[in-house]
Amino acid sequence: MRSTMQGTPLTVASILRHGVEIHGDRRVITATGEGFRQTTYEQVGQRCGQLANALRRLGIAGDDRVATFQWNNQEHLEAYAAVPAMGAVLHTLNIRLSAEQIRFIVGHAEDKVVIVDSSLAPILGRILPELDTVKVVLVTGDGALEPFEASGKAVLRYEEVLSAESSAFAWIDTDESSGAAMCYTSGTTGDPKGVVYSHRSLYLHSMAACTGNGLGIAEQDRILPIVPMFHANAWGLPYAALMAGAELLMPDRFMQAAPLAEMVHSQRPTVAGAVPTIWNDVLLHTEKDTGLDFSSLRLVVCGGSAVPQALMEAFEDRLGVTILQAWGMTETSPMASVARPAVTASSDDSWRMRATQGRPVCGVEMRIVTEDGTPQPRDGRSVGELEVRGPWVTASYYEVGDDARFHDGWLRTGDVGYISPDGFLTLTDRMKDVIKSGGEWISSVELESALAAHPDVFEAAVIAVPDERWQERPLAAVVIREGATASPGELRTWLSGKLPRWWLPERWSFIEQIPRTSVGKFDKKVLRGDYAGGRLKVETLD
Repeated sequence: MRSTMQGTPLTVASILRHGVEIHGDRRVITATGEGFRQTTYEQVGQRCGQLANALRRLGIAGDDRVATFQWNNQEHLEAYAAVPAMGAVLHTLNIRLSAEQIRFIVGHAEDKVVIVDSSLAPILGRILPELDTVKVVLVTGDGALEPFEASGKAVLRYEEVLSAESSAFAWIDTDESSGAAMCYTSGTTGDPKGVVYSHRSLYLHSMAACTGNGLGIAEQDRILPIVPMFHANAWGLPYAALMAGAELLMPDRFMQAAPLAEMVHSQRPTVAGAVPTIWNDVLLHTEKDTGLDFSSLRLVVCGGSAVPQALMEAFEDRLGVTILQAWGMTETSPMASVARPAVTASSDDSWRMRATQGRPVCGVEMRIVTEDGTPQPRDGRSVGELEVRGPWVTASYYEVGDDARFHDGWLRTGDVGYISPDGFLTLTDRMKDVIKSGGEWISSVELESALAAHPDVFEAAVIAVPDERWQERPLAAVVIREGATASPGELRTWLSGKLPRWWLPERWSFIEQIPRTSVGKFDKKVLRGDYAGGRLKVETLD
C-alpha cells in the first residue's frame, strides 16, 4: 500500500520559515562587551533575505560553499539560516586552527565567499592571499579593513551590502538529501576531514534535540550556546531554537568564565551548552564571586569529553543547576546519546546513569565491536570500539576515501567503551589514548574523573607513557587548585579503594594548565609530546 501523505521536504528553509512566521517576536540577544544588542526572529528573517540576495548578486549559485569565520552572534545566525535556505552550503571555519589547516580546509571545500568578523581580521588576513578559491570577503563589525587590503579579494562591509538588498527572497524547496552545511574534523591525526550535513539530517537532528528525551528545547527556553558555532554546528542548538521558538543568547567573543557567569546572572538563560573545561572554569569563578544567581538555568548541556561526576555534583550542590551529559562527534551532527537517568532509577542508580555517556536518542543505534568487527553483548563488561549509525550520522567524508572508518554501514568512532544491559554507554578512552598495561586496559577517563573529585584538584589529564616492564603505564598530569597543595602520595592514597590497585599511576606531573585543543578539550597529544621531549617535570613513586 502506498502512502498518501504529502512529500514536503525537510529543509533548513522550512525551519527558517517556521521560526520567522510562528515565533517572530522571540529574541536574539548578542553580547557586545558593553551590554547587549537585541533583535527578533522576524527581523533576522528579513536580514536573511537580504543576505541571500546579496550572495546571489556576488555569484553564489547551486551548492557553492559560503564560509564563516565568526563568533557566536546574530550575524553568524543569519548565515546559519540564509546560506542553506538559499540552496548553498554553509561551511563554518574553526577560528582556532593553524594557518596551515585553515588553508587546507578552505581549498578542499572550495569556499567562494567568507563572512568574517572584523575582530578576527588579523588572523584571516595573514593567509587570505593564499586562499585561491575565495573571491569575496564580507566583513561584519566596524573594525579596520587594513589586514585584507593586500589580499587581492573583493572586501565588502556586511552591513553596507545588506542595506542595498531587498528582504524578499524566494527560499528554495531543495532536495532534502542535498548538502546544507559542512564541518571539518580537527585533524589531530592527518588532514582534517569534511562532514557534509544534509537538510534532512539537520532537520531530524533538530527535532531530536527538541524531544523530552533529547534536550527538551521549547518555546519558553532562552538558550546560551557557548560551544562555538564552528564546532559541529554548535551541537544543533541554533536550528533547534528556531524550530522551537526558543530565544538565543549569543556570547560573541566573551566566552571566558567571568563574562559568562555575569551573562547567566543578568540575562537569565534556561539552557546552556559547553565543554566540561568551560564549566570547571565557571564553577571556580563562582567560588570567588558568590553573589551570582544561576537559578534560571534548568539545564546545562555538557559534552565534548567525559564530564566528571564531581563537577556535576558541585553544580547541583553549590548552584542548584543540573548538568546533563551528552555524547556525539562532528560525524554524528553531533547529538547521539544523552545521559538522562531512567524514570525508574533509584537515587544511587541515577548517578550511575548520569555519569555515563547516556542512552542513544531515538534514531541512533550503537554497538560495541572487537578489533575484527564482532559485535559484543550489552553486559556492562565487554569492552570494544563503539560503532554508530542513524539518519544524522555521516556515511563518508567529503571527497576522501577512508573506508577504514566505515564498517558494514556503521561509523567506527574511535572511542572505546561498553554498554550496560539497560542501554547506557560508558566510554573509557579514545583508541589513540587507550592505556594497555601488561595486556590489560586502564581507563584514563575513570582515572581523570576520580582525580577531579579530590578537593584540591582543579583538573587532571591521564596519558599512557612507555614502561620497560608493563609496556605502558599511566602518567597523571594534575592542576592543583589555587591556594591548595597535594602530593603524589596523597593523591594516590585518594585513588586507593576507588579503582583497581594496578591502575594507580606511579608517575605524576604538576602543571599550571592542561593544554587544550581548538574546541577546548584536553590535548593529550601535546602532553605526550612534552613527556617524550623531557619538558614535563615528573615525580615517580616506588
